[in-house]
Amino acid sequence: MPITKTAKRAERSSKRKAEVNKRILSQLEIAIRLAKKSTSEKNILKAISLADRAAKKRVIHKNKSARIKGSLTKLVAHKTRKANASNKGKVKKGTRKSASLKK
Repeated sequence: MPITKTAKRAERSSKRKAEVNKRILSQLEIAIRLAKKSTSEKNILKAISLADRAAKKRVIHKNKSARIKGSLTKLVAHKTRKANASNKGKVKKGTRKSASLKK
């Protein structure tokens, strides 16, 4: 129980900051869960943005933010690799000119 005036002020301030930090952290956790579940690029970028913002406000450590961003980036890379593998089998029809027409 705070006794002095400054201790009471510090407690009020601490409670406000804790509430804000809790809100930021819960938004980040929800965004990460959604990004991992849906793996859409939009959700992943939003989660990365929230991780950066949380690190900037010192809600989470900057190394934790980097680890989060790394794991989410792997999801994007895995998704694009899958897309490239499925497109490899397809043959594109080109509109090439024959050698006689080029002259």
